[in-house]
Amino acid sequence: MPENQQTEESPTLQQRAEEKPRRRQARGERRIAQLLEAAASVFCRSGYTGASTNAIAREAGVSPGTLYQFFPNKEAIAVGLSDQLLEHWAQSHGQALAPENIGLPLDRMLDAILDPLIAFNVENPAFAVLMHGPDTPGAIIEEIGTVHCTLLARVEEMIATRLPDMPSDERTRTANMALHLFKAGLTLIMSHEGAERDAYVAELKTVMHRYLEPLLEGGLPAGR
Repeated sequence: MPENQQTEESPTLQQRAEEKPRRRQARGERRIAQLLEAAASVFCRSGYTGASTNAIAREAGVSPGTLYQFFPNKEAIAVGLSDQLLEHWAQSHGQALAPENIGLPLDRMLDAILDPLIAFNVENPAFAVLMHGPDTPGAIIEEIGTVHCTLLARVEEMIATRLPDMPSDERTRTANMALHLFKAGLTLIMSHEGAERDAYVAELKTVMHRYLEPLLEGGLPAGR
């Protein structure tokens, strides 16, 4: 066989050269995912202020030098983790506030909306630490504001679909109250486990139902 002829099983020099950067990129992505997972655990245990890059490196099973190859400091790690969590949150909130849930009976609508949002927070406890902690980095605070505004607007849209004649100021007030009731209930849910957590989920749904039922099903004004 001529020297310049290649079999199908033998990659060319160019193919081998192209494969190396792809392997390095894949290894880098796996390392970043490993570091972010470790950071989530450390932030949950110690809070943002109490966490350190050394603790995150230990949790990930790597040296601090390896960590600094990917993140220059703790804030960069927190921002990277928050970006990842917010992307997952957007998927959960999109599922929860899907248009097909708007016309459901109130009890089923609350299940369809609240269950995925609660499940996301339970599966990702670092989300609450970074999104609602007193020491959250400023770059993340801006993202939180955007998330809140997006969520509030979507809840208002759902209320407007059910109650098209409700004045806009009452609709905004109702959406704000519903959102804050959810956040308050979520704090209790996240602070318990097992059957007690399930009980608080049921309590939150009861509170939300009793608040929204007169508005969405009885048609009473929000300022009753």
